[in-house]
Amino acid sequence: MSLNHVRPWRNIYRRKSRQIMVGSVPVGGDAPISVQTMTNTLTTDVAGTVAQVQAAAEAGADIVRVSVPDEASAKALKEIVRESPVPIVADIHFHYRRGIEAAEAGAACLRINPGNIGDEIRVREVIAAARDHGCSMRIGVNAGSLERHLLEKYGEPCPEAMVESGLEHIRILQDNDFHEFKISVKASDVFLAAAAYQGIADATDAPIHLGITEAGGLMSGTIKSAIGLGNLLWMGIGDTIRVSLSADPVEEVRVGYEILKSLGLRHRGVNIISCPSCARQGFDVIKTVEALEERLAHIKTPMSLSIIGCVVNGPGEALMTDVGFTGGGAGNGMVYLAGKQSHRMSNDQMVDHIVEQVEKKAAELEAVAAAEATAA
Repeated sequence: MSLNHVRPWRNIYRRKSRQIMVGSVPVGGDAPISVQTMTNTLTTDVAGTVAQVQAAAEAGADIVRVSVPDEASAKALKEIVRESPVPIVADIHFHYRRGIEAAEAGAACLRINPGNIGDEIRVREVIAAARDHGCSMRIGVNAGSLERHLLEKYGEPCPEAMVESGLEHIRILQDNDFHEFKISVKASDVFLAAAAYQGIADATDAPIHLGITEAGGLMSGTIKSAIGLGNLLWMGIGDTIRVSLSADPVEEVRVGYEILKSLGLRHRGVNIISCPSCARQGFDVIKTVEALEERLAHIKTPMSLSIIGCVVNGPGEALMTDVGFTGGGAGNGMVYLAGKQSHRMSNDQMVDHIVEQVEKKAAELEAVAAAEATAA
């Protein structure tokens, strides 16, 4: 829950959901909203897939999903799970036996699409395998693959059909005394997805996996996801998220974190507050921010940095950030530390100097956190 007693208009009251485990990662309840992505390598390319999983984990992914389309992929999954630094979700479509094999291979969670996995008997076999091997499950309802009887009943994919599909499959799991599951009701249409998620949130206490499916490329998909996921998260709906982009999985993780950071729901790395630049700027803001984003990507400690081109808004923004730089004149600007004016710095040395200040502040914050953890 994101609560701010000084600024109550920032408060987000998360929907109450029960908690499950995806490997070592808690999902739901009062656990932090986890960030997921999915590999796009061939699963049979174990080295390539593991490298992609590790890159996603380094970027902050809590959970990574891997497709298991065939028996060879299920065999490769065992080694991928063994080498992965984060829990692996096995993505299962059409072939229920892949779900059984993935559970046996050590997957932390099985993602099944009930609309294409087969009849209840096959779903029950997958449930049994999940139970036997300590897997959780995700019911993945998708507007593009709804069951025929629901399409005949409603005429087209709609929120009511998606919620009904989800509840039907929740019933199957619960009838088999299986409760370690989360659910998603994804659509590529932001309005449809948002309405379906609101409906399922009201109908069950299961943890919810948020996503706008097939959102698009890096820019368009980021915008659609930010609108859809951002509004749902603001309403308190969502326990784990995946931003679906036609882009590198690392970009999905970065976008996911930025969405959560913008709402105060997760904090990781440097949050750069910067102006769009204009004729008043005392230095090249755009190139400076690009350089700092690259140079500070390794910082995982949550902290804030303001980079403002002139004194119109610069001093005010700097008051609320850990480190700040405001453009001035004569080729130099003002450095702010902990919201206070500290010293002037030349524009041609500012990037190196700001990186140094941010790294120093990060080390201080990490030392404080370590001391508090030891004291506790």
